[in-house]
Amino acid sequence: MILNEADGQQGKMGNVQGTSGYLDDAVFKTVVANVPLVSIDLIVRDEEGRILLGKRVNKPARGMWFSMGGRVMKNEAIADAIRRISQTELGVEPASKPAFLGVFEHFYDEGIFEGVSTHYVNLGYEIEVKTLPSLPKEQHSQYRWFAPDELMRSDAVHQYVKDYFTTQPGSVPQNKEEK
Repeated sequence: MILNEADGQQGKMGNVQGTSGYLDDAVFKTVVANVPLVSIDLIVRDEEGRILLGKRVNKPARGMWFSMGGRVMKNEAIADAIRRISQTELGVEPASKPAFLGVFEHFYDEGIFEGVSTHYVNLGYEIEVKTLPSLPKEQHSQYRWFAPDELMRSDAVHQYVKDYFTTQPGSVPQNKEEK
C-alpha cells in the first residue's frame, strides 16, 4: 500500500485527502485501526492456466507469495478500481471481463502501522493475461508463475491466496490468522 502526503482538500480535520485519493498517515492509521478496508485481489492467469504471484515487500504478509491487489478508493466504482489496480500492479488493462470469485476476509495482526491490526474485506476477481510488460517492484520484489497444484502445496504461498482456490464463490469462511 502506498501512502502519499496529503496535498489537497482542507476540512475540519485539516489536510485529510490529497488529489491522489490517498489519506494522510494519521487519518489512515485511525481508519485502519477502526474499520475494515475494502480491497480487490486479482488472480492473474496466463493462457496455460498458471497463476502469477508476487513476493510481498510490505506488511502485511511481507515475504510471502501473494496475489496482486489494492484497496478501493472512496467514490471509485469497482470496475474502475479493477482497471486502476491492474494498470498499477501489472502494467496492463484486463483483456477480458474479470470473473468474480467471491467475497473474502483477511485478518492480519500486523500492518503498515506498528501495533495496529489490519482487516480487509476482499473482492476476488480472476483475469487472464497474454503478455506482461516489466512488472513494478514497489509491492513485490519478485514475480513467479505457479501451477495451481504447486501453489496449493507451497508453504511460501500465503493461505489467503490458497483460499481463492478452495472456497465456494461468494463465501466468507476464513478465520482470523492463528497466532
